[in-house]
Amino acid sequence: MTIPTPQDPLVLYGQTFASRLLLGTSRYPSPAVLEAAVLRARPAMVTASLRRQGSNPAESGSSFWELLRKLNVPVLPNTAGCHSVQEAVTTAQMAREVFGTPWIKLEVIGDDYTLQPDTLNLVEAASLLIKDGFLVLPYTTDDLVLCQRLVDVGCQAVMPWAAPIGTGRGPQNPYALQTLRERVPVPLLVDAGLGLPSHACQVMEWGFDGVLLNTAVALSQDPVAMASAFANAVAAGRAAHRAGAMAPQQAAQPSTPVLGTPFWHHDKA
Repeated sequence: MTIPTPQDPLVLYGQTFASRLLLGTSRYPSPAVLEAAVLRARPAMVTASLRRQGSNPAESGSSFWELLRKLNVPVLPNTAGCHSVQEAVTTAQMAREVFGTPWIKLEVIGDDYTLQPDTLNLVEAASLLIKDGFLVLPYTTDDLVLCQRLVDVGCQAVMPWAAPIGTGRGPQNPYALQTLRERVPVPLLVDAGLGLPSHACQVMEWGFDGVLLNTAVALSQDPVAMASAFANAVAAGRAAHRAGAMAPQQAAQPSTPVLGTPFWHHDKA
């Protein structure tokens, strides 16, 4: 069962969410599986794309929009597939009209092979959308200066990748991600590249505020069970971070004291 965190909500742009997991809606085997996975995971938001809508039966036609409404989960539209500032801005404006929400997951892709964000144009696109009243969650790399510039133009949360989209390789640069957490003073949600619940737990232990994932759930053998596993991993990682882990030690230290008289001798004294 998914562990809710009502006493420790995720706060984005002043709005609170009980879950720290955001879930994508693409590539599921069927609409029924998508619905069951969302109900099991109870995510804060579900993502949806205007440009990719229709790529399979689980995300095509009016039935997809009906399913989104039925799920009663806030929708986070994205600009997936956009390669320029103008394309991303136009797509975001269209998504606002279609979904009736100012939320937008901003993607400006710079390389089709790795799906790496266009770091040279991402800040400009974010700035334009912020000025237009959007609540922007930008998908970016783990570059510290880039993330700082996104905050400078008004982004109140940033979404760095752990690895390229859809690879499932987990955090490829732990040092960079942990540096982001230390230096960037807004909520950080890891977006892209997580493949296992342990990956999600790890970044949450580092102090990240949430994760967004899609492929790791949708392409698993049992998406419903995997959605639940990720939700619980996110909650466990967050709880561990708040609890404060012990510091690593250079040498072994016995967990049971061995000094003094053994306990079985005490009664004979």
